[in-house]
Amino acid sequence: MQREGPDPIVDPNVDGRTDPKRLHFARVFDIGSSLRDARLRQGLDFPELEERTKIRPKYLRALEDERFDILPAPTYVRGFLRSYAEALGLEGQPFVDEYNSRFAVGEDETLIRTRRTPTRATRREPRQSRLAVLVVLAIAVVTALVIAAWRFGGPEDESVPGLATPSQPTAPVAAGMRGVARLTVSARAGASWMEVRAGLADGRLLYSGTLERGQTIVFQGKRLRLALAEPENVVVRLNGSRVDLPAGTTFSVTPTRIVRSSP
Repeated sequence: MQREGPDPIVDPNVDGRTDPKRLHFARVFDIGSSLRDARLRQGLDFPELEERTKIRPKYLRALEDERFDILPAPTYVRGFLRSYAEALGLEGQPFVDEYNSRFAVGEDETLIRTRRTPTRATRREPRQSRLAVLVVLAIAVVTALVIAAWRFGGPEDESVPGLATPSQPTAPVAAGMRGVARLTVSARAGASWMEVRAGLADGRLLYSGTLERGQTIVFQGKRLRLALAEPENVVVRLNGSRVDLPAGTTFSVTPTRIVRSSP
């Protein structure tokens, strides 16, 4: 289905004639009425669109009324605009750009235009991977030697400094030592819109969409930024260990912890 967009406008020359080179799309258009008109033309109601987008009707109405202040954060406004427009058969990016130019000026985070494009892996990654494997192997060898010395060379009740006991979680520590955060997000109680980026708020987009109930997605990176519309519906694990999210909807993920982040 060919996607629609805002209607083009024509700039006349001084003498009143139209120059074809000056035909362009209007930079300013009404976001809310464009969404509402597209919905009414197709005879769609909010419950049906809620099923398509997994966005609550009150947020869909807010987009049509341009009441962006009642949505959780600008990150969600952009995601909801793109999802709603595409559900109506429209191009989502022009709506995001228009929101950025008119409503998001002055935000702390850098305004971005996201694209789902593959990125080339740097040449350093294989070298870093080999180094990480060597470090893990060295740790395993040292640990084995310490355990052998403890079991066969001393009293049974003698403690070995630095040796992890069985009750201590070793897998997350090993992953953290490699400097990589392995983030697992599972939708258990229900669906939730989710966005994950590499690094900070202006980092490379890894995922943007609705995580359906029962669905699980795994991300890896030195630092990740996680945004959830319904955090109570998901279960999050960091390097294999379940983590209780702090209050909020936007989080910063490192190899050792998950903390609340500004929207």
